[in-house]
Amino acid sequence: MAPSAEDLALPQWLDPENIRFLLDDCQTWAVVGLSGNPNRTAYRIAQMLQDRGKRIVPVHPEAPTVLGETGYATLADVPFAVDVVDVFRRSEAAGEFADQAVAIGARGVWFQLGVVDHDAFRRTTDAGVPMVMDTCPAIEWGRRRP
Repeated sequence: MAPSAEDLALPQWLDPENIRFLLDDCQTWAVVGLSGNPNRTAYRIAQMLQDRGKRIVPVHPEAPTVLGETGYATLADVPFAVDVVDVFRRSEAAGEFADQAVAIGARGVWFQLGVVDHDAFRRTTDAGVPMVMDTCPAIEWGRRRP
């Protein structure tokens, strides 16, 4: 028996329109968990975001300057508007950053590949903030046609 259209549908957190909005319409990306270690995925993705013309904002408890951008210990410490909060934390720790993103007025939240928190997704989208989970901007840009 062939799968139904509902079975083949993407999860709500992979809504193509939300992905397009975050990638195309949002410029300032706070990267939670970004340190100065170039061997970490967060560093490589932040660098790719910069290469795509995005401003990155490192958010890390040690608040290092990374890729030429001043770091902040928390999202609340960032003194300017943030469009997207991109979270590089384990699923069990990520939800608090979605809540903080809503609190600072971010336009969207992105949980990286492997990071899933259904309750955080519900809270964030119930607050009217689009959220993408369990994928990476590099993957999503790679899926686009040239």
